[in-house]
Amino acid sequence: MATSELKSESRIKRSIINTRVNMFFYILVLALSFYSRRIFLECLGAGFIGLTGTLTNLLGFLNLAELGVSSAIAFVLYKPLFEKNQEKICELISIMGFLYRWIGIVILCAGIILSFFLPVIYPYKNTGFSNLLVFFAYYAFLSSSLIGYFINYRQILLSADQRNYVLVETLQTTNIIKVVIQIVLAYYTRSYWIWIIIELSFAVIYSLFLNKRINHFYGWLKTDLRKGKKLLKNYPEITRYVKQIFFQKICEFANYQLTPILIYSFVSLPVVALYGNYELVFTKTNQLIHKSLDGINASIGNLIAEGNKPVILKVFWELLCLRNILGGILIFGFYNLSDSFILLWLGKEYVMSHIVVIMILLPTLLGMTGGCVLQFLAGFGLFYDLWAAIAQTVLFITTALLGGYLYGLPGVLSGTVISYFFILCIWKPYFLFSKGFKISVIKYWGNWFLYMILIAITWIIVTYAVLPLLPWNPSESFAKWIIYALSSVGTYSIILILLFYITTNGTRNLVSRIIQK
Repeated sequence: MATSELKSESRIKRSIINTRVNMFFYILVLALSFYSRRIFLECLGAGFIGLTGTLTNLLGFLNLAELGVSSAIAFVLYKPLFEKNQEKICELISIMGFLYRWIGIVILCAGIILSFFLPVIYPYKNTGFSNLLVFFAYYAFLSSSLIGYFINYRQILLSADQRNYVLVETLQTTNIIKVVIQIVLAYYTRSYWIWIIIELSFAVIYSLFLNKRINHFYGWLKTDLRKGKKLLKNYPEITRYVKQIFFQKICEFANYQLTPILIYSFVSLPVVALYGNYELVFTKTNQLIHKSLDGINASIGNLIAEGNKPVILKVFWELLCLRNILGGILIFGFYNLSDSFILLWLGKEYVMSHIVVIMILLPTLLGMTGGCVLQFLAGFGLFYDLWAAIAQTVLFITTALLGGYLYGLPGVLSGTVISYFFILCIWKPYFLFSKGFKISVIKYWGNWFLYMILIAITWIIVTYAVLPLLPWNPSESFAKWIIYALSSVGTYSIILILLFYITTNGTRNLVSRIIQK
């Protein structure tokens, strides 16, 4: 068998392993998250859950110092990993450790300064929690974050080497054990302090197990952080990519980190928890798909490093069809099942308006379909469209502030919809096709419009011809909810896949690849 065919088989094999492991653990974590959320709300209260959520997002500001480093190193690692150049790999990981050490120091100093303002950000009269508890939770989360910079920096090698399943196994196993212990102790003690202590303790435990597994796979890996600064001069592209990716990552930060803070600003802390319930349902299921698909990021980088353009394009259209099918299924299921699930899970007082659900679903669909473009942009190392990152951030913040002031929660969420549409759906595909594939983007936009029509047609068919015939009320019990979900989403999935198979080459090629492998 030719070398290229062997490498292709290796990519497919590792992609399948990554996908299987991701799906297995995220299904477990998904079920556990729903149960733990209910226990934590009942035993610790919506205020505490809202506090921990906003503290976590507040610390996201500090992590801006990292944005770009891991992605830049991962991209530069693709070629030496493809060539099995161990010396160069050791140098790059040493650079990673050097950069992360200084980033950790910056975050620590900034975190200490920010902590002085916590009594202003979270005053006792608004939260009901003592300053001591707020400080304790804040520094526990800060310490957990710093462990990743000072100790876990070598994990980038696992991701770049198509071994993301190792990270997932270690992280999610540790996380499952942690949450189970938190559930038991929250139920019997109802102590905020113990919950936070467990959170910090398992960050340390995860670090120990992760580094042990890295040593197992890469016994030859030798790093020297003291030489990192000198080695960095030999790789000027890293500095260039870091600067570029920094701006690219800001838009992601704005959408995921600022939203709960803006909701808290325009509405209230309890509403952050209410929104968090829906976000948990959406993001945990969404993560199941995204993390499974993200497991092939390194394989895409490896494929692009090989340089076979026809194969690269073929794989792109296959993954694009797959993402659109999954996106259509996700939003249909979310819209028709989320309210009844929240009702059964937490109670009718936690059900939010349909407009909120719609405003969460729209970026879910746009993000799912646009994710394929972002994967290939990263594989090509196309990070230099800095204006797009700034434009997306400005669009999001401006729309969210204005919308939040005028319409409250739906207005805040509209910021993500607007920024995603103009940047992720319009600009990013043009950038990829013109600079990466070097072909016209018209075919992409035409296909994307076709995909949206197929999703809409299937939605109309199932909503008006299938759902009225189903005899089960999903709000009556979990058993009926499950039957209703399987019937409605199953029917929608079958029809959507058939329509995509009939009308798109990408889907037909994908099905053939699945059957062969």
